Amino acid sequence: MIPTVVWGTGNVGRAAVRAVEAHPDLSLAAVLVHDPRKVGRDAGELAGLGRTLGVTATDDVEAVLAARPRAVVYAASGDLRPDEALADVVRAVRSGAVVVTPALYPLYDQRGAPPEFRDPVLAAVADGGGSLFVSGVDPGWGNDVLPLLISGLGSTVDAIRCQEIFDYSTYDQEESVRHLIGMGHLMEYEPLMLAPSVPTMVWGGQIRLMARALDVQLDDIRETLDRRALDATVRTRTMGEFAAGTQGAVRFEVQGIVGGEPRIVVEHVTRIHPSCAPDWPTPPDGGDGAHRVIIEGRPRIEVTVEATDEDENRSAGGNATAVGRLVNAVDWLVDADPGLYDALDVPLRPAAGRLGRK
Repeated sequence: MIPTVVWGTGNVGRAAVRAVEAHPDLSLAAVLVHDPRKVGRDAGELAGLGRTLGVTATDDVEAVLAARPRAVVYAASGDLRPDEALADVVRAVRSGAVVVTPALYPLYDQRGAPPEFRDPVLAAVADGGGSLFVSGVDPGWGNDVLPLLISGLGSTVDAIRCQEIFDYSTYDQEESVRHLIGMGHLMEYEPLMLAPSVPTMVWGGQIRLMARALDVQLDDIRETLDRRALDATVRTRTMGEFAAGTQGAVRFEVQGIVGGEPRIVVEHVTRIHPSCAPDWPTPPDGGDGAHRVIIEGRPRIEVTVEATDEDENRSAGGNATAVGRLVNAVDWLVDADPGLYDALDVPLRPAAGRLGRK
């Protein structure tokens, strides 16, 4: 068994505890939390498992890493604290652990990452013998391994489009939805996530990964952005009221330009209520969210993935698939050499030993 720490018990961390507990080759060694109200609580309770696991949450990072766990699932957010998240991850890698995380966007494409992110990790690998793999859902498998797999079913490929289409009122992180993405703010407000170059910082690595796997040279990476205001005030079940005239929907693209044309595209269509921008793409079943890959070529191929978790919530389902990609890579990484890995290095494998397992 591989002793594994889960660091953080928010949206991603809850799913991580459940995934580690379910994996036949992993054992939950510790759970790290920041909120003092969670210290001393059982991991099973924090993860919503409905049973105890006998592992109580702690905020003592030094003691947990001093025990030299073989793996760490770093589930704390890096959206608004990238420097702190990087420092935490480097610390865990230097302790000798295999670390998996969705938190560090620049390292999704580790080969093209800025030196200020890549160099500290490589130094920690050299010092401690640990490893790092950064991935998720979108960015993550929704715009790397899935579209690349599907592209192999075609005779000719003209373009690849990866879409995330979501009602963000289902997302259990109101501060990010309102302030990072700008839902409910006046249209004059510039959300950080939509500021020029930020989408490329987050999703550009995915464009580069796909281009590398497809053996094409990128001319450029470009961005497009469209925002819509709410025509009428709406009230959501989870986040309360969003006023008429404030941002209610966002659509943007990060485009990989090949031969002067957008050939590799990551597109996001995000709403706070289905009444806003009804002419934009919607999930095929009319639900709250989906990830879709479209291969334009011969044949034309379209694949839609809808995941649910935590009372049929699709945002929670997306988080759970991100965690699955990461946690299920831990045993492969443990057997691999120490290093810094990306999605083209780490295989997506069948759920061996888990079919029918509770």
